[in-house]
Amino acid sequence: MIEVQVSGLAIDEKTKSPVVILQEVEGKRILPIWIGQNEANAIALEMAGQKFQRPLTHDLLITVIKGLRASVVKVLISELKENTFYATILLQYDSEMLAVDARPSDSIAVALRARSPIFVSEKLFDGGAGERVDEQNLRQPSEKERADELRRYLENLDPEDFGKFQL
Repeated sequence: MIEVQVSGLAIDEKTKSPVVILQEVEGKRILPIWIGQNEANAIALEMAGQKFQRPLTHDLLITVIKGLRASVVKVLISELKENTFYATILLQYDSEMLAVDARPSDSIAVALRARSPIFVSEKLFDGGAGERVDEQNLRQPSEKERADELRRYLENLDPEDFGKFQL
């Protein structure tokens, strides 16, 4: 297993889908993983250090894990089957380890919040998954696109997410 870090988020110009870019901690290879818009927002918010008054889904999961006196040990992105990546979140409770099947995007969002390492199977880099990306078709979202994404996200929030306001 190779330790990776989230080097950024991009937009695939062909599909207009968000892509999370994982890069080796001690290397230059990258592994792009196409993800959903909600997961991209969750990753982007955590990378930017933005917090909301009320917990979002991945924040809630971390709170539950800590409340159970467990911890996120690491995330493993292990397989690619029929164009779908598979991941596992490893939790530790006392001396027991629990492996939880999860989507890579959710696993990454959880790992970022838990400050836990992310690992990718060597076979995903060797098997060409890391080379399938056409970097010409990936680009960083513009300031306007990021603002539009944040606006759409905020428009879908429940007003109670912001707490009580006094006038």
